[in-house]
Amino acid sequence: MASSAQLKALFHAHISGDSERFRSVALQVAAHEAKIGHVKLAAELRELANKAKQEQQIVSISKGQRDSSGLLNISSPSTKLNDLILADDARAQLDRVIKEVSHINHLRSHGLNARRKLLLVGPPGTGKTYTAAALAGELGYPLFEVRLDAVITKFMGETSLKLRQIFDSIESVRGVYFFDEFDALGADRASGNDVGEARRVLNSLLTMIEQDTSTSLIICATNYSELLDRALFRRFDDVINYQLPSVSSIEKLLVRRLKPYAPTRLAWQAYAKKACGLSAADVKVIADDVVKEMLISDVPKFRATWLDRAIKERIQVSRSERQGR
Repeated sequence: MASSAQLKALFHAHISGDSERFRSVALQVAAHEAKIGHVKLAAELRELANKAKQEQQIVSISKGQRDSSGLLNISSPSTKLNDLILADDARAQLDRVIKEVSHINHLRSHGLNARRKLLLVGPPGTGKTYTAAALAGELGYPLFEVRLDAVITKFMGETSLKLRQIFDSIESVRGVYFFDEFDALGADRASGNDVGEARRVLNSLLTMIEQDTSTSLIICATNYSELLDRALFRRFDDVINYQLPSVSSIEKLLVRRLKPYAPTRLAWQAYAKKACGLSAADVKVIADDVVKEMLISDVPKFRATWLDRAIKERIQVSRSERQGR
């Protein structure tokens, strides 16, 4: 039985909102119960204390905050896969991931592992970041976006240590963990400008991904798959390729965003052909520019010239971006 001092400490920690102190005292009580032979009660107390810690961490993420270490940006997305325009094969792969993760315990009871380590590959603006948010939204998981600017440092061994902190979080708090611009961590060890520290970081990363047995999703995205070390690819359960949207996909995006404002017989396909070669993110910008123009202009009706101009402007921006790379 908890001592009077421990009971007072529990009440004080609860009233003051000190969750770490509350958990610490609870674990002390559990240890005392185990010592006097109440093994089952001790195990239940430890389980409740650990569960409370995880729930406390998950409650905080609904506010869209950074974690205390500064290594993760945390949010609770409501995005769903139907909000994205995806190629059929990519959509099928993602649907399979959701189905397997939703039955992860059942699969594990039969000695099988669910697909939950994904590498997303493709040009910028094709939906890789939105996919991470959509998977979190579909599964009801928090989304943890890894801040590479905080992870990668110039100090010997510090980057690997910070990666270890992230993988500890992956183990203890279930969620979708998203590593964008993954090539910054997973560059080919054989590249000519590689240094010893970069190789050590990559080796640590390979080991952590391979040894991870959590129930979290690990999603890594890159625009430059050719820069990745070949050994990384076999650490992932699925590699999903993203491409620039087809004309029909662009048409769907334009219709989805502009149909409430546009005339009934707008030649959607003709405008989609004009925007061919742009990314889904570019098409979203085009549609948003048209809606903004309509809302703030003195003209109450949709004008096709706005859509023409928005497409031309975005094509020019896209060309400038490619030339600047």
